Amino acid sequence: MTTYASAGFEAPDFYEIDELLTPEQKLVRASVREFVNREISPIIEDYAQRAEFPAFLVRKFGEIGVFGPTIPAEYGGGGLDQIAYGLMMQEIERGDSGMRSCVSVQSSLVMWPIFAYGSEEQKQKYLPRLASGELLGCFGLTEPDHGSNPAGMQTSFTEHDDHFLLNGSKLWITNSPVADLAVVWAKNEQGRIRGLLVERGMAGFSTPEIHHKWSLRASATGELVFQDVKVPKENLLPEADGLKGPLRCLDQARYGIAWGAVGAAMDCYDSTRRYALERQQFGKPIASFQLVQKKLAEMLTEITKAQLLCWRLGVLKNEGKATTAQISLAKRNNVEVALRIAREARQIHGGMGITGDYPIMRHLMNLESVVTYEGTHDIHLLILGQEITGIQAFK
Repeated sequence: MTTYASAGFEAPDFYEIDELLTPEQKLVRASVREFVNREISPIIEDYAQRAEFPAFLVRKFGEIGVFGPTIPAEYGGGGLDQIAYGLMMQEIERGDSGMRSCVSVQSSLVMWPIFAYGSEEQKQKYLPRLASGELLGCFGLTEPDHGSNPAGMQTSFTEHDDHFLLNGSKLWITNSPVADLAVVWAKNEQGRIRGLLVERGMAGFSTPEIHHKWSLRASATGELVFQDVKVPKENLLPEADGLKGPLRCLDQARYGIAWGAVGAAMDCYDSTRRYALERQQFGKPIASFQLVQKKLAEMLTEITKAQLLCWRLGVLKNEGKATTAQISLAKRNNVEVALRIAREARQIHGGMGITGDYPIMRHLMNLESVVTYEGTHDIHLLILGQEITGIQAFK
């Protein structure tokens, strides 16, 4: 039987959503899809099995323009719209959630806050090098004791003559073991949350890697540890003051995740459809059985709904009207859909579903992380609940 990695991917588009896309958006998608087929799909199972991050892809990501695609070209970005960015995330997560995490952290959680909150000097210094992949960044918000409650963070800094002295730690940080730059959120002496740019090599700054993960195995995940780190005062993000700074960053990342989860679901569906047509039982392909057809029909239905949700959210994002609650709805729904599809796909693949010959189990394990990072499944429910009732239920 032909293994999945060597077969051609066919994207489901049951409601002809392609007709809603511009020629530029289609070109971006085609370019990234070809890159994923060439550079990620053939190697990702091996890297996931070995729990190793394919660091050589960072420069390649820079070359094809997926780092900071919505950042203006004057800073090294692509100057693209939000739907083009979403399509990039869809295609990369079709390859692997860990690879999409690497890219969306760089774009939404590192480059975007520097662009939105940084000084002109900071933008000129960091953004072009981040866009090219010369530098890789990470985002330091989550702490060992403060995940869903970032306002409770304990990482802090004090002001001195020409520098700040930073102490504390962050946990579950994508890219941290290999990052050159960290956007770190910490409290000043007045208890206000501010953003600092911390560079690898600063004395007292270390990035221990987290090992023995069952999920996002091809992603580099670790800690950020600060022990009297001297951060130059010019590394403070001047326009970020308060918790709204990092929360606006999370909106950017969650938007990309909503698209990315669709890519993972599409990959599981495509593999399952082809497997069901090839796999023979009782003298005929399992695709001929009613229950298998039911599962495939439900997969396609949910993917189509998620695609439409992403497209409409992208339109709102382009118009500057997308709200935090709208982004939460899309992130929560699409990841849940992708998880259900991955689980059904595993069943249809039978024993082959747990092997590296097919992408199903890798997607399933990855999505178990995606459903809880950038806001857990339940926190997004409560964000929507607050929007509906006007009452905050998570404090």
